[in-house]
Amino acid sequence: MTQRVATCSCRQLMLRTDEEPLRISICHCRACQRRTGSAFGVQARFHEDRVVIRGKATQYVRMGDSGGSATFHFCPVCGATLYYQLEEAPGLIGVPVGAFVRQDFDAPEVSVFEECMQPWIRLPDGIEHVY
Repeated sequence: MTQRVATCSCRQLMLRTDEEPLRISICHCRACQRRTGSAFGVQARFHEDRVVIRGKATQYVRMGDSGGSATFHFCPVCGATLYYQLEEAPGLIGVPVGAFVRQDFDAPEVSVFEECMQPWIRLPDGIEHVY
């Protein structure tokens, strides 16, 4: 079984799982653009009970346009978001792919909030488009 480790920038906050991602998605929403400082966010989802978290995290709860909440857990020292939980997906944890030590993830399978997508972005062939 593969072990995956993700850390914040200063490595004070760490997450470990032995599970393969349930899904890898790319989100183009404005909130992800602000959170990442980039054109989109890419994240992998895992079962919460298959994830071990070490270190201290600060939480930020954001209400989504759809009415559900997202709770982001970030390092109080360096400010990097290490994981998040969606009210609409109980029992799952999303982790930004860039936080993982090993960068051997497959391309995203799902693309969401494409109405906010930058016009120069080209998505992988066969990706599922969720609006």
